[in-house]
Amino acid sequence: MKIISILRLTTLVTFASLAVSLLTLFLSQSIAGEKTETPPWAVLQPAPDPRPLPHTKPLIFPGDLSEKMIAGIDKFLLKQIAQAANERPELWNRDLSSPEAYTKSIADKQSELSAMLGMTDPLITGRISYIGDSSDQPSDEFTLYEVSWPTLDDMQGTGLLLVPKGKIRGDIVAIPEAEQIPEDLVYAKNPADAYARQLVRSGFRVLIPTLINRETNQWKMSNREWAHRPSFELGRTLAGYETQKVMAGVSILKQTSGDEKRPVGVIGWGEGGRLALYAAALDPRIDAAAVCGYFSSRQFLWEEPADRNVFGLLNVFGDAEIASLVAPRTLIIESGKYPEYGFRTTAWGELEAKQDGYPPLKGKPGRLLVPDKDEVKTEVARAREFTAALKPQAPTLTLVDSQVPVSQETLTALIQSLDADARLAAVSKPLELKSRAQANKRHDDQLAEILRHNQRLLQLAYESRIEFMKDLKTDSLENFEKSVEPYRKIFRDDVIGAFDLELLPDNARSRKFQVGPKTISYEVEMDVFPDVTAYGILTLPKDMKLDGSEQRPVVVCQHGLEGRPQHTVGEEGYRAYKSFATHLAERGFITFAPQNPYVLFDRFRTLQFKSQSIGRTLFSIAVPQHQQITDWLSTLPFVDEKRIGFYGISYGGKSAMRIPPLVKNYALSICSADFGEWVWKNAATDQRSLRYSYANKGEYEIFEWNLGSTFNYAEMAALICPRPFMVERGHFDGVEPDDRVAQEYAKVRFLYQAQLGIGDRQELEFIKGPHAIHEQGSYDFLHKHLNWPAPKESD
Repeated sequence: MKIISILRLTTLVTFASLAVSLLTLFLSQSIAGEKTETPPWAVLQPAPDPRPLPHTKPLIFPGDLSEKMIAGIDKFLLKQIAQAANERPELWNRDLSSPEAYTKSIADKQSELSAMLGMTDPLITGRISYIGDSSDQPSDEFTLYEVSWPTLDDMQGTGLLLVPKGKIRGDIVAIPEAEQIPEDLVYAKNPADAYARQLVRSGFRVLIPTLINRETNQWKMSNREWAHRPSFELGRTLAGYETQKVMAGVSILKQTSGDEKRPVGVIGWGEGGRLALYAAALDPRIDAAAVCGYFSSRQFLWEEPADRNVFGLLNVFGDAEIASLVAPRTLIIESGKYPEYGFRTTAWGELEAKQDGYPPLKGKPGRLLVPDKDEVKTEVARAREFTAALKPQAPTLTLVDSQVPVSQETLTALIQSLDADARLAAVSKPLELKSRAQANKRHDDQLAEILRHNQRLLQLAYESRIEFMKDLKTDSLENFEKSVEPYRKIFRDDVIGAFDLELLPDNARSRKFQVGPKTISYEVEMDVFPDVTAYGILTLPKDMKLDGSEQRPVVVCQHGLEGRPQHTVGEEGYRAYKSFATHLAERGFITFAPQNPYVLFDRFRTLQFKSQSIGRTLFSIAVPQHQQITDWLSTLPFVDEKRIGFYGISYGGKSAMRIPPLVKNYALSICSADFGEWVWKNAATDQRSLRYSYANKGEYEIFEWNLGSTFNYAEMAALICPRPFMVERGHFDGVEPDDRVAQEYAKVRFLYQAQLGIGDRQELEFIKGPHAIHEQGSYDFLHKHLNWPAPKESD
């Protein structure tokens, strides 16, 4: 029995040994790629030691390098915002020798503010329209009308007009807070809040416009953000539209007054205060303005709701500078009581809780700023200082401290600046208004009208871009390259935004990261600007000589939204990325996978608004990062600096359209899973387009100022030309429908092939696949245009 047991045990051991041998052989054949299939992703292992790449310093930072990069960019941008405020005085040249000279000297800044607000469409003249039945009046002291008035050729203002029964001393546009309807200024539970009624009883005609409110809509964002998003992409703003409605209201009041000398004033609280400030700054027909519950330094513009975003505002204007545009006319600033509002954040700045890692609402976190008294006093003092030496006397700028919105002191100061003999009527009892039943419809009609106007602008944008690009010459390649440079400058300065700073020495730091069957990779970090770093993963073929006896091309492999360099090199994120950074290295290319600054959700999206407040964008950081990366790559002895290509997917495809035009170290660009009719994708709000449009999605940072009239993707591709350019497009990619992609690409093909005769440098590959790297046509394109032989099938 013992002998039989021993034989059985020996047999089992033999079989076990054989099984281990077979498993070892199977694994070795799998790793070597012989007979058995390898996993589709790159098989990588942690490097056994962290030694740095030759000629770099050791990288010893133990934490998340991507998070470190985002924190550094945030610190950098806050310093740039502060610096912009310090440099503003250099941009102004006020002539204080007389009121006439002063008005002339600030005209360019009024034009600049108007352009920032997108007030490019001319106001039209027309007649006031009276809506509904006004026979049943709420008071025998004044007449109330529901009215509309022309503003733009397809847009009008609507609201209430209050006309006193006796002598008319002047006209006033009273602008509500966004959360108020016009009727709230005539009837309120607290009669003292119904200040428009006091004004009409004091002898002034009062026009009260309807504003778009902040209610959360079906798209889980505020109505104001919903209206502002496409406006911004098309070079307009919601505030600009509403300011134009106020100015058109002034025209109507002037037109119907029967007395050109009758004075006009504006007053508003909260959002109404903002619009009153803008309107008075831009319209010299306004004799006096009262700005209540709004005035502050504006240095934290990026904290406010999305519809407050004005591209480049803080480079030129704080509220004090805008106030100086009202001079020498009267301006009254009331502080003390400000509206409190927060979206995805409390009014005090605390972010709301997320569900499953994502917020329940889609819009930008934002709150209305509530400045302390000292901040307001300082800003008013700045405004007074700007015009203190104006001759023959300084303008009237009054600061009222009040604990209620639109105080009696403010109202008195306003009407007496319009008519010295005016006396403010006493507060009267509450008053019911039948017109309140129409307020919601009036608001919804105004919102729909703005959306329709934007869709019309979207249709006209195609022709606007043709007109914009008319100076691009295509009669020869030489003339093209000369004539495209002014457009590149516009793109750099006015669309992307540039920091005119010298790059720091790269101070490259590295550590060995991973090893694969054919590759070895390093994490690399380098300096760009003070506090700003660049970070990524450099992957080298193992068979490459590092001594400079050979030079190979580089492919910069760019991840998408919330991506990391690690996603492009290994198994993580394989479904979209296919480990393409490692697979290209296995084909003999050097690859570098950078971390671009669109990671960490709200943290990076907030960076976009900080950047936009001073006329920059996220790509104002990404472009110099890539310049530094490619400059550093060019110093490596085994890199051919003339053969560095860019290949980006999704948000990396956005990068492929924006970075190579400005980083000439890139010899080509491949846009994967992003190319299309980009302006349409951001500005379309019709029901059929919303499946694809960003207008109702959670990417609240995606909108770029005035692309509609300047650079769609075909125009961006023209900035890459004559370098090779390719688009990789999956038929089942939900980013855009095929026909939109093909339509936009047709303009690229026409430029390369028909006009310049270099059609072999462009390619559009349609793939029967999803939102993912394809690894076929693009690889062939890289081998061809970076002049590197493709591996044989047996390799």
